[in-house]
Amino acid sequence: MRLALLPLLFLAASAFAAAGDMDFLAARDAFAKGNIARLNELAPELRTHPLALYVEYWQLRSRITEDPRADVRQFLEVNGAQLLGNRLRADWLRQLARQKDWTEFQREYPALVDPEPDLQCLALQSRIVTRDFGVARDAKSLWLSGRELPDACGSVFDALVGAGDITEDDIWARVRLAFEAGNATVAKSTAQYLPSGRRPDPRSIDTVTRNPQRYLDAKTLGVKTRAQREVALFALGRTAATVPQAAAESWRRLQRQFPEEDRAYGWGVVATAAARRHLPDALDWYREAGKAPLTDHQLGWKVRAALRARDWREVTAATEAMTSEEREKSVWRYWRGRALAAQDREFEANAIFAILANEHGFHALLAAEELGASLTAPRQNYKPLEGEVGAMANHAGLQRALAFYRLGLRYEGNLEWLWSIRGMEDTLLLASAELARREGWYERAIATAERAEGLVNMDLRYPTPYAELIRASARDVDIDEAWIYGLVRQESRFVPTARSTAGASGLMQIMPATAKWIAGRLGHKDWRSALDEALGTNVNFGSYYLKELLTKFDGSAVLASAAYNAGPRRAQEWRSPGALEAAIYIDTIPFTETRDYVRKVMANAVQYARVLGNPQDSLKARLGTVPPIKGDLRLGAQEP
Repeated sequence: MRLALLPLLFLAASAFAAAGDMDFLAARDAFAKGNIARLNELAPELRTHPLALYVEYWQLRSRITEDPRADVRQFLEVNGAQLLGNRLRADWLRQLARQKDWTEFQREYPALVDPEPDLQCLALQSRIVTRDFGVARDAKSLWLSGRELPDACGSVFDALVGAGDITEDDIWARVRLAFEAGNATVAKSTAQYLPSGRRPDPRSIDTVTRNPQRYLDAKTLGVKTRAQREVALFALGRTAATVPQAAAESWRRLQRQFPEEDRAYGWGVVATAAARRHLPDALDWYREAGKAPLTDHQLGWKVRAALRARDWREVTAATEAMTSEEREKSVWRYWRGRALAAQDREFEANAIFAILANEHGFHALLAAEELGASLTAPRQNYKPLEGEVGAMANHAGLQRALAFYRLGLRYEGNLEWLWSIRGMEDTLLLASAELARREGWYERAIATAERAEGLVNMDLRYPTPYAELIRASARDVDIDEAWIYGLVRQESRFVPTARSTAGASGLMQIMPATAKWIAGRLGHKDWRSALDEALGTNVNFGSYYLKELLTKFDGSAVLASAAYNAGPRRAQEWRSPGALEAAIYIDTIPFTETRDYVRKVMANAVQYARVLGNPQDSLKARLGTVPPIKGDLRLGAQEP
């Protein structure tokens, strides 16, 4: 269940409130409402507050249109390396762009960290004005996407199209990318750059959006012009997304009317959609695509189709065809190693596993086990020194982050924390993680400890808060304590007040309908307490549900974990008619979120077993084999 931790407001009446917190919250509210007089009235009382810099920023931000250059320069000179310095620099650059002060804009822009798309386009505008001939090359990376871009990009693209730097082929490339992304609005707006007689008919695009199969079946389907063919390919892609077999049938009938390049492209679209639905025809349809250049996304699904078919040669060929950046991802390195080993190329396979095993995560653990490596303690288990933790406690940015955390403003605190730890060496990262752990901010402790690459502290990566509660719940329903810990770490990062945008709550992120169903099974009248502050009820309900899933899914923790995240029906649909290696099941889950979720839950469980005293726990043994698909496994109201 994807978390979007909402900034719950714990008012300053709490035991952790600092002096001036109520005034700070009032100042924050005044700025948000545009009540600058009230903000200025409160400012003198907040000069010594840990978040005083925010008050200063809000005051200056409220005057940005008045061109306060001297004050902006002074603020940036003192605070330019801080999060708020970067934020003010972005605000100031937008104001300079409004004033068409491109000289000052270009002087300030290089210092901006991670510019947003509108500022990237404003920077391109400034370069067009100053006749920078490299602007077209740099603009292409923004242009060649299927997503909607800010208004600031429009004038840049207008100029580049007018100058011929963005060609008609470039325009068609963006149209196709928009179609692939299902973004008909972007496709239609992009097509306006084409000559009037060569644009796709907007009404045809709307027809495809409503009913793509009917469009393909029309007797009057036109395919003579490129515009008509692109719309037909759009219809093919939309049909394939829901019914790949119908798309394949239509494409066999229509492909002869298309150029060879489009024929191959169409089969790549159909094959990828089929692979996502685990259809056995997927590999055959990929072969129909011939030597067409497939995207990394399409090649990834070709690998997954080959894994389900145990076609190791296709796994090797598809991973070799990926871009170097994609090919280096741990998932593809692991399966490439497995494919090489299956083809009696053990030396090459072990060379891949040896490097991968020194990393962290699901595929690193699997690679280590392929080599027969036992899960002994990491070579460097570094415990931060008290002096290092003390230094981080005095770090201005981390102090602001913790001040936000104590106010319950986690989102703002996360931003300050992430900015502050950028570029830190491993010792300071682990000291910062220890500081967060002592504050009870486990989500930051975990995320920060994971950033350390050379040094490891397993207690910070895998903390065990609420130990008595989790141990008791595991014992009551007779499931593995390490598995519960692995799931909680992924679900809520041990934040008891966590709330997802979908409505899931608590440490185990239980949905209201699920809580009500469990309460009915347990005879628990107050089911809403599982969603509020009752930690025990939340963990007990979540553990009970996990046990129910484990029982329904033949004792497979992999299937139960997938069902916990995506629902029992989906976890059932993703099974195979025959028994399937669990690692293949996981890596062929169609939902990116669930795929990543199950990997992490299972890898977490191995590491927690180790923390809890079972250092020889094996990931492969935990994964096991996913039994063949059978029956209908609905569990009441839990389907998301």
